[in-house]
Amino acid sequence: MTALTRLPSITMPLPDAIQGFHLSTSPQSERLLQLTFPRETVEAFLAAVAEWPVQALEYKSFLRFRVARILDDLCDNTLQPVLINTLVDRHTGGFLVTPEGLDRVEQADDMVKFATAVAHLMGRSNFDAMSGQYYARFVVQNVDDSDSYLRQPHRVMELHNDGTFVEQDTDYVLMMKLDEQHMQGGDSLLLHLDDWEGLETFYRHPLARREMRWTAPPSKKVAEDVHHAVFDVDREGRPIMSYIDQFVQPKNFEEGNWLADLSDSLEGSANKLSVAVPIGSFVLINNHFWLHGRDRFTPHPVLRRELMRQRGYFTHAKTLRNPRQV
Repeated sequence: MTALTRLPSITMPLPDAIQGFHLSTSPQSERLLQLTFPRETVEAFLAAVAEWPVQALEYKSFLRFRVARILDDLCDNTLQPVLINTLVDRHTGGFLVTPEGLDRVEQADDMVKFATAVAHLMGRSNFDAMSGQYYARFVVQNVDDSDSYLRQPHRVMELHNDGTFVEQDTDYVLMMKLDEQHMQGGDSLLLHLDDWEGLETFYRHPLARREMRWTAPPSKKVAEDVHHAVFDVDREGRPIMSYIDQFVQPKNFEEGNWLADLSDSLEGSANKLSVAVPIGSFVLINNHFWLHGRDRFTPHPVLRRELMRQRGYFTHAKTLRNPRQV
């Protein structure tokens, strides 16, 4: 309850008490809340949605909102306001979510259903061109020849925002761990924008709001370049970012070196969090003021990790001044 009482009532009134889940601050930071669903809530949810395979959620997008309502009803309708208010609260804006009892790769479809329900209580997941669905599942293995760092295990995936190369608002990012074999390392890396020591220096720089070109590699299946600045402001006039080091294309010496300095500052931050995500759990963050990445893995010949990603836009409360999607 301590974490709940700190939240401002931004869009929906907060409940006096919560039902069907537990809420606390994570060990890593008071900004990242720990949201845990006990086994009885998870089992009741899975029984209630058993008639719909994941394919049904893929084909009928309205079912994603129906399973969301079922989960909220099981929580006596106290879950939705907590999700909505937390994710746009600048002080927090992030969760580590654990549905107890979902912890084996054989339950992967149930994991997708559960994550879908949580996401669609406060938003809608965008089409993911890489997978051709509203979510993407992908595997990290010991040997990789892909065209981005997403699947490359032996190096750090640097801090970034998602959705930098698409013409869609990407308000939230959800990353769920479906499986892990012979793994050491590879923890999620997170940095809240307001904890970054270099924020004022780079946000006040003349290049901060210069439009730059962002290009996706072939694996992303996005053909058109997009143009936007690294920094903008939210509805309250506070800095937000849209940045990824791999896909920004500086046009000259000045831009290239400014971006390299920015990257060095982010990666060198003493306030970067390292968060272990168990199988079946997921990180859910506001993509505009949280950056995320992944630490390197310890090499192993049969290393394997499978992840599920959903990213999309808010449907109840907004961070952006001029959202394109409503």
